[in-house]
Amino acid sequence: MPSQQPNKQQSRLKAAIIPVTPLQQNCTLLWNDDSKHGAVCDPGGDLELIERAIKETGVTVEKILLTHGHIDHAGGAAELRERLGVEIEGPHIADRFLLDTLQDVAAQYGMPDVRNVTPDRWVDEGETIEVAGELFELLHCPGHSPGSIVMVNKAAGLILMGDVLFAGGIGRTDFPYGDADALLGAIDSKLMTLPDDMTFICGHGPVSTIGRERANNPFLTSGTSF
Repeated sequence: MPSQQPNKQQSRLKAAIIPVTPLQQNCTLLWNDDSKHGAVCDPGGDLELIERAIKETGVTVEKILLTHGHIDHAGGAAELRERLGVEIEGPHIADRFLLDTLQDVAAQYGMPDVRNVTPDRWVDEGETIEVAGELFELLHCPGHSPGSIVMVNKAAGLILMGDVLFAGGIGRTDFPYGDADALLGAIDSKLMTLPDDMTFICGHGPVSTIGRERANNPFLTSGTSF
């Protein structure tokens, strides 16, 4: 059974993490605990595990969300969309080139059954995504990938972080299109302005809070303006 994360009392939003792919990416199942309607965020692969979590929680999935275009986050999105008959929202259109080449990357990693995917809706900063009556505000946080999006639900105190910020780390920027300055700038100007008690689910590893990372993350406390 996937792990369930606590949320603030005023929200009925629940989240369960399903680690998928050899990279142990945190696919997240979100749902409203009253309606049992929800969404799947970043279905990178291992769709049988994702579908098992959907069945165990009794959630009716209404959409698929993508934080960015890397294969461990988006590799299973095209097939899951067909299986569930739902639409895909996100990421920012700057990641189109990554989603258009998923099959080529899959061949390099020996990952079968991966297809290129085009979202039904590209998103941008200032817009919102609705999940079962709950609104997530969108922040465009490039650097790890050009189109990385962070999804913020203030009512639930929950952030879907993708690979922008981790517990004790930040997203990789050693790709040809990576930009460490842009990533750190987005973290500084957009994430570090959020309340300390907001919990975030990142793309890999354990959950954390904005306050914990503000105080302890070495990338944010060593010789920077954070």
